[in-house]
Amino acid sequence: MKLYPKIITGALHAQNKDACHWGWQGFLAYGCQNLVTVIEPKSVQVIQVLDKHKGVVTQVKWSHEQYHHDLNSPYTLRLASSDSHGQIIVWDVGLGVPRSEFSDGNKGLLGMQWLSNQDACRDLLVCLHPPYSLILWNADTGTKLWKKSYTETLLDFTFDPFNGRHLAFLGQDCIIFINDFTINKTPSSNGKKFYISNPSQGNGVSRSSSASSLEKRATASSSSSSSKNLAKRMSRMLVGESRPRGSPEEENVTLNECLQVCFHHSCRHHLILLYPREMLILDLEINQTVGLIALDRSSSSFTKVITCWQRDVLMCVHENGGVSVRTRRRNNAVTTPASQGHGAFDDTPTQLSMEVAYDLRCQSDPLRVTRHIKLCGAALCSMSEKYIALIMSDSRVMFWELTSIKAKEPCAAPPLLSPTWDSTLLTGAAKDSFPKSSGLVHPQMTLFDTIGTSQNPDSDLYTEGQPIGLKFLLTGLINGISNHVTVLKMCPPLTNKNMDVYQPLMALGTHSGIVQIVNVASGQIEREYSIHSSPVRGIEWSGLKTFLSFSHPNPGPTNLVKNELFSLDLTSGKQEQLRLNRDNESAIEMLAISHLKQYFVLIFKDKPLELWDLRSKTIIRELPRHFPRPTAAVWSPSHSLKTLRKKLLDSGMDDEKSQSISTSQTSSMSTSGDSQDDKEKKSQIKTNVREHFVMTDKEGTVFHFIVEGAGISDVTKIPPESGLARVTALAWKGDNLIFGDSEGFQCLWDLKAKISRTTPTNRGWIKKIRFAPGRDNMKFFTLHNDGVLIWEIGLEGKSTVLHGIKSPKDISKVVDIDWAGSDRPALVTAHSSLHVCDITLKSATSVVEHWDLPEPIFMPHLLPGRLSQTIKCLLQHQNWRSSDKDQEQYSFSMAGVLDNDRSGQKRVGAQLLLVERVLLDFLPNCKFGVAHRCLLVAKLFGDESEVNFWTVALHYLRYFKVLGPVKEESGYVSTSDTFISSMSAHKESHDLVDLLDEEANKAKLERAQFKGEPLERCYDMLCDNYSFKKYELDRVHLQDSKRATMEHTQKCADSYVQLGQSDRAVQLLLETESEAENYYIDCLKACLVASVRSSGASQSTIKLVATNLIASGRLTEGVQLLCLINKGLDACRYLQTYGSWDHAVWLAKASLESSECVEVMKRWAEHLNSPQINQKSKSVLVLLSLGQFYKVLEMLYSMRNFDRAVLFLEACLEFDLLQDTEHTRMLFQAVYLEYARYLINLGLGRAAKYYCCMAGDRGQQLMKEVDILFASS
Repeated sequence: MKLYPKIITGALHAQNKDACHWGWQGFLAYGCQNLVTVIEPKSVQVIQVLDKHKGVVTQVKWSHEQYHHDLNSPYTLRLASSDSHGQIIVWDVGLGVPRSEFSDGNKGLLGMQWLSNQDACRDLLVCLHPPYSLILWNADTGTKLWKKSYTETLLDFTFDPFNGRHLAFLGQDCIIFINDFTINKTPSSNGKKFYISNPSQGNGVSRSSSASSLEKRATASSSSSSSKNLAKRMSRMLVGESRPRGSPEEENVTLNECLQVCFHHSCRHHLILLYPREMLILDLEINQTVGLIALDRSSSSFTKVITCWQRDVLMCVHENGGVSVRTRRRNNAVTTPASQGHGAFDDTPTQLSMEVAYDLRCQSDPLRVTRHIKLCGAALCSMSEKYIALIMSDSRVMFWELTSIKAKEPCAAPPLLSPTWDSTLLTGAAKDSFPKSSGLVHPQMTLFDTIGTSQNPDSDLYTEGQPIGLKFLLTGLINGISNHVTVLKMCPPLTNKNMDVYQPLMALGTHSGIVQIVNVASGQIEREYSIHSSPVRGIEWSGLKTFLSFSHPNPGPTNLVKNELFSLDLTSGKQEQLRLNRDNESAIEMLAISHLKQYFVLIFKDKPLELWDLRSKTIIRELPRHFPRPTAAVWSPSHSLKTLRKKLLDSGMDDEKSQSISTSQTSSMSTSGDSQDDKEKKSQIKTNVREHFVMTDKEGTVFHFIVEGAGISDVTKIPPESGLARVTALAWKGDNLIFGDSEGFQCLWDLKAKISRTTPTNRGWIKKIRFAPGRDNMKFFTLHNDGVLIWEIGLEGKSTVLHGIKSPKDISKVVDIDWAGSDRPALVTAHSSLHVCDITLKSATSVVEHWDLPEPIFMPHLLPGRLSQTIKCLLQHQNWRSSDKDQEQYSFSMAGVLDNDRSGQKRVGAQLLLVERVLLDFLPNCKFGVAHRCLLVAKLFGDESEVNFWTVALHYLRYFKVLGPVKEESGYVSTSDTFISSMSAHKESHDLVDLLDEEANKAKLERAQFKGEPLERCYDMLCDNYSFKKYELDRVHLQDSKRATMEHTQKCADSYVQLGQSDRAVQLLLETESEAENYYIDCLKACLVASVRSSGASQSTIKLVATNLIASGRLTEGVQLLCLINKGLDACRYLQTYGSWDHAVWLAKASLESSECVEVMKRWAEHLNSPQINQKSKSVLVLLSLGQFYKVLEMLYSMRNFDRAVLFLEACLEFDLLQDTEHTRMLFQAVYLEYARYLINLGLGRAAKYYCCMAGDRGQQLMKEVDILFASS
C-alpha cells in the first residue's frame, strides 16, 4: 500500500467567510485557513486539498463551462482562488498543481468573477483589487490585460447576467453602475453613482413578507400618511448623481447596513439589495423599488441571498444557519391599460397583483450557532440549483436538497406547480410512438425538473403542472479535524503479515477530549470518539485496531490533576477506563507500550513510574518513591525480538510457527486447533518473554530495565553524557539509541560499536524524536518549537540532516508529528490541519486519483478527454446499435466499445456503473427522444453550454411541433427553414383546430402531447413573442404604479407609446405639471399621440420628422414617432443601425408582428455572429427561437461542433421538423461524415461505420480507413 501526500483540513479562519463556490463541474470548493478544500457532494468525500497560498484564502471561484467540449477542449477542473496577501492562483484541481499565479499589490481581493459571455476566450478573470481597481486578467498566462481605477472606494461588484457590458459596484455609501465593460479596452467612464436610503432606520414595527408590506410600513410610521407620501419616500430608494440632503424627519441616506448587492439572474434589469432584516428588489429602468421582502420579529436575520436562474426563486441564508426558499408569485396578467388617474399621484391603493412578490415556500431546520461556531459560507449548486451547502466555522459542511412533495391543504399563497414532464400522453399509443410513454417518473436533477415556471402559461400552446409543496432534506454531513489538536499517533506500520487487513489509520487527540480516527490513504475522517473530559495528552496504539489514550486538565496551583486513561477497540467501539478511583495526583506525561505489546509504562511529572500488563490491564509495579523521576523512556525493539525467538525455539516450536507470529498480534497466538496443553505452554511463553526499556532522569542518567513476567529489575545505570542538557526525547531502532535535549543537541549511541556522537541541531529544544518504519530505514525526525528536521543515519554511523521545514515561516506552527509511512512524515498544525508530506516536507498534495476514496465517484472531468467524451457519446445516443438485431438499441454494454483499448473500456464501464440508477433507467425511455436525453446528459456532466443549447432546442422543437404544419418563408420555397406565422401566437393556436375536419382535429390532439411550459424568463429575448410581450406589459404597468417623479412618468409614457398603449400614454403625458419646463412639449405630444392613427395623410410627415430626429441624434423620440404610425419595423432597423441592439430586439418582440420580428431577430443573430461581437453560441440560440433549424445546423457545422450538430439533426428528424431532401442532403451527409471522423478519434469503430454509411458516397472512402484502423476488433 503506497501512501501519497495529502492534507486533511480542520477549522476555518474568520477571513474564510464566503470563500466558497459550487461550480457547474459538480464540486464544492471552499477556503480553509490558507488551503482550498474540494468536496464531491454526492458521496460527501474530500477529493482534493490545495496548498500554495501564504495568506488566508478569501475568494474561491470555479471556471465556467460555457463552451463546447470536445477532444480539443476537454472537461477540466479549473479553479481560481485568492488570499489575504493578494495572490491569485489558478489551479488544475485534478493534478493538484497551480496552472498560473499572479498578483497586483499585497492586499486581499474584494471580488473575483470568471467571464463567460463571449466565445473569444474562456480564460478571462475579472478581479476587484482594493481600494478601487478593476483588473482583467488572462488567468491561463497571468497576464494583466487592463486595469481601471475608479474614484470611489469599492467593496464588491456584480455582473449583469443579461448584458456583459453592465456591472454594478457596491461602494461605501453608493452604488456605481458601469455600462461600458469590454474585454478589448479599459472602460472609459467612471460610471454613474446612485445613493440609497436605509430602509431599516426609524421603523421598529414588525413587517410581513407580503407585497403589501410597503403600505403597512407607511401606515405604521404615520397614521396620516397616504400613498403619495409612500411614493415620495420610495423615490428616495435609488436617487441621482449627488448625495441627497434629507431633512431631520427623513431617513438618512446610507449603505452601511447593506450586506449584498447582486443582479437578479432570472429577471432582466432587476437588482437585489440585501439588508439584515429586509430585501429590496429594484427595477433599474426606473431606479425604483418594485418589491420588498421583510422579516418579522421572530425570524433570523438575512446573511446572504442566492438568486436562481432556472426558476424565479430566491434562496435566502439566515444567521441561524437556516435556508428559506421564496418563489415568485404568479401575478394576474395585465392585458389592458391602467384606469385613468391611477398612479403614484393618486390616493388609489397600489394593486397587490402588480408587486414583485415572493412567497415563502419552505425552510430548513436552523443550526446551533454559538459565539465560537458560526456560519462561514453558503454555496448553491450552479448546475442543479436544488442543492445547497452550508460551511460552518468548526469545519462541518452540511448538504441540503430541495425536493418536491405532494401539496398539502390549500393555503393563502397561490399554489406552486410541478413541471409538465410527466403529463399523461394519449391512451392507446403504440410502443414505438413519439413522444414515448414509459411510465417512469422524470428524474429531478435540477430545480427546472422540480418546480414549474413562475409565468402564467395562459396560451393554448402551453400546459400546466400539478400543485406541489417543497421541503429540505439533509443529504450529507462531513466533518474536518476538530479544533486544537494536541497529539497525533499513527497505527503500527504495514508488514508482510498484516497487509491483508491493514488500514493506515491515524489517531488525533484534541483539547476537548475527542479522539478522531483518520484514514491516511483516503484522507477521510472515519470515526470520532468523545472519550475524555479534558485535553488528550497522549495516544499509543496497542494493536491495529486498539489504542490507549490519556488526558488531564491543566494543573492548578497544587500541580495535581485528575488523570484519565482509556483503552478503546475500534472494531467494537468498546471503551474501558483504567486506573479507576484515583484521587488527584501528578499529571501523566508519557505512556510507552512495549514492542511485543505486553507491557506499558506510565511516566508522571512528579510521581514514580508505573509498569502495567497490557493484556490484563492491571498494574504490575510502581517504582519506589525515592527513585528518580524519568524525563523520557523508550522500549528496546531488538532485545525483545531476539528474546522471543530464543524462547520459541527453546519451547520446541518449529521455525514456521515462529515466523507466523506478528509482533502486533502476539496477544492472539493460540489457534483453535491447539490442545489445552499447547495453549497453556504458549501462555507460559508469552508471560515470560523478557523486554527491555531505558529511561533518563533530570540529570541525564540512563537507567536500563528488564521486565519479565511480574518482575522488573534495574540492570545498568549509565552516567550522564557530557555536553547534554536535560534529555527530553528518546528513540531506539536496531543498535541505534538517540537522545534529544532541551538545548537542541542530539546524541547518537551506536550500541554495537559502542560509540556516541553528539550533533547540534541549532534549532532549540527537541520535543520529539521518531524513527521511520521499515527495515534498514534509518531516517528519523526531530520536532522543535520552530519546525521539523528529517535526519538519516549513514553507513558510517553519522546522522545528517536531509530536509527541514520552519514554522510558521513555511507552515503554520507544528503541534505534533509522526510517520504515516516509511517516507511520509505527517504533521498536524495549530490550524488543525493534518499534512501528510513527501520526505522533503515541501509538497503535501497529489493527484485526485491517488486519494484512495472509500466510495468511487462519477468524475468525467478527471478522466482523459477521449474517455469522458466516449462516456458522453454513449449516454447521449446509440443509433449505431440499431444495426445489431441481437442487442438493444440503447444499452450500457461495452460490447463493440473501445475494443482496441481494454484499459479504457474498463474505465468507461466502471464510470457508467456509477451513474444513478434512476437516470440510467430513464435515459433509454426519454419522452422526447434524442434532444431530451442530451439535456439530461448535459446536466449529468455539468456542461453549461450543452444545458443552455438543449433547453432552448427542446423547447422550440416542441413549440413548433405544436404550431402545426410549417409555413414557407415569403417568396422562397424551402422545406428546411421554418418561421413563425405572420399571425400572433394566440390566433395561431386557434387556427390549429378545425372542428369540421376530423383529421385536423386528430392531428391537433397528437400535437397537444408536445405542449410544455413557456421558456423561463432567464432566457429573456429567446422567449416566444407572446410570453415576452405579456411579461413586458406587466412590467410597464408595474412601473406605472410605482411612478414617483416626472422622469419616471416620462419613461412609462415612452414605453406605452412603443407598446401601442396610446390611451394610457396620453393620460401620463397630460399629468405633466404646468410649472415643468417640458409642459408644452408634453401637451403637444399628447395631442399627437391621441390624434394619430395608422392611416391618414399625416403618416408621411411624421415619418419624415422621425427620420430627421434620428439623424440629429434624438433616437428615442424618432423611434416613438415611428411606433405611433405603426412603422415599428423601421424603428427597429434604425435602432440596430445606431447600435441599440437590445432596444431593437425588445421593441420587435413586444410590438411587431411575427414575420417582421423574425427579420429583426435574424439581423441580430448575424450581428452576434460577427467577428467583432463573437457570440456565435448565442446566435445559435436566437436562430433556434426562430425555428430556423437548418441554419442552426449550418452554424453548428461551421463552428465544428460536429457531435452537437449530428444529435440536433437526429432530434429534428425525430420531431419531423427537417426533411431529408436534395436541398438538405449535402449538409446532412457532411455532418455525418465529420462526426464519423470524430468517432474514429474516440476509438468507437462500430459507431463510425454506421455514420460512414449515413454519409453516402463521401463516407465510403472513410469506411475503408475505419476497417483498417479497427481490423483487430
